[in-house]
Amino acid sequence: MKAYLDNSATTFIAPEVLAELKRIYSQVPGNPSSLYSLGMEAEQELKRSRSIIAGFLGVQAKEIYFTSGGTEANNLAIRGAAAAYSRQGKHLVTTATEHPSVLNAFRALEEKGFQVTYLPCGREGRISACDLKEALREDTILVSTMFVNNEMGALTPLEELSQVLRERKQNLPLWHVDAVQGFGRLEVKPESLGIDLLSLSGHKIHAPKGVGALYCRGGIQLEPLFYGGEQERALRPGTENVAGIAALAKAAELAFADREKDLERLEEFKEKLISCCKACGGVVNGPEGSAAVPYILNISFPGVPAEVLLHSLDAKGISVSTGSACSSRQKTPSHVLSAMGLDRNRIKSAIRMSLSRLTGKEEIDYACQVLPEVVAELRALYGARR
Repeated sequence: MKAYLDNSATTFIAPEVLAELKRIYSQVPGNPSSLYSLGMEAEQELKRSRSIIAGFLGVQAKEIYFTSGGTEANNLAIRGAAAAYSRQGKHLVTTATEHPSVLNAFRALEEKGFQVTYLPCGREGRISACDLKEALREDTILVSTMFVNNEMGALTPLEELSQVLRERKQNLPLWHVDAVQGFGRLEVKPESLGIDLLSLSGHKIHAPKGVGALYCRGGIQLEPLFYGGEQERALRPGTENVAGIAALAKAAELAFADREKDLERLEEFKEKLISCCKACGGVVNGPEGSAAVPYILNISFPGVPAEVLLHSLDAKGISVSTGSACSSRQKTPSHVLSAMGLDRNRIKSAIRMSLSRLTGKEEIDYACQVLPEVVAELRALYGARR
């Protein structure tokens, strides 16, 4: 028996999505920039996929730009906006708990002379609208906040932040939202919230790795990250990944088809995991209830090193993580849990379990059967060493 509980890192490709990949690779081989029929067929697949993604966001198809994934989309939004609007200001705002692809983009901009305010978060890992309001300045040109925290599942209060930014009644700052962990599970409508830029990724919703998208509101200027042909209206040049893009659209259709039922089922799974973990001494990190998503759980087992627990569970066929897959090989403590003010011992004993719409009840039952045994064994081992 196995239990894959690391869906925030990546998801398995859904069978229907794999079939879509095979269809495109076998039946639509053309370059979408070519003028003959095979090229025009590929171009039609791009148009169809663009319309599907735009439809789920409630935006225009021409406002969707396909990328290689969430990291590129985040960098294109952040670095592209900073470069395009630098003459109007050099101040940027983000949060201390962002994904590395966001934080490292801002750190790179600091080296180029931009000033960055990193909004704090409390023990629940959520920023406040009041802190955002205080951070804004006349020269603020960009605010970047994630939708769902990838390490502990906290929901950003987008509507509250939207109200603060709308009160400015100015064209700037632009607002970028990293929705990689939210798109396909939760509804988000950029236009109604006043979001100018929004990133998403395919491999979080059972599409293949290497494809994502950026919503860029009409009229927003971005400097491209690199230069080439006129693909994606010259903002993201390079021959488009037609198969990956079609697969992303198919994955989005599947994700939104039974979204509410999937969330209800995942909520039940998460509650069962929480009860199991608490029964063997686990402590939940981050918010519970409606302030968090039902598919991400970060929990500490004080006295049990997280990496040891991870490998012990892996030996039993259970896959979990110790945080973001983009930084899990680093030996430094989680920047997210550190920003929440948790003590070092709690951070060092924290693991993340994350679910998807394809997670089965048998996986949760198996994890709840094995976890208490493994934690007890490790507690006895490490307690004896003290």
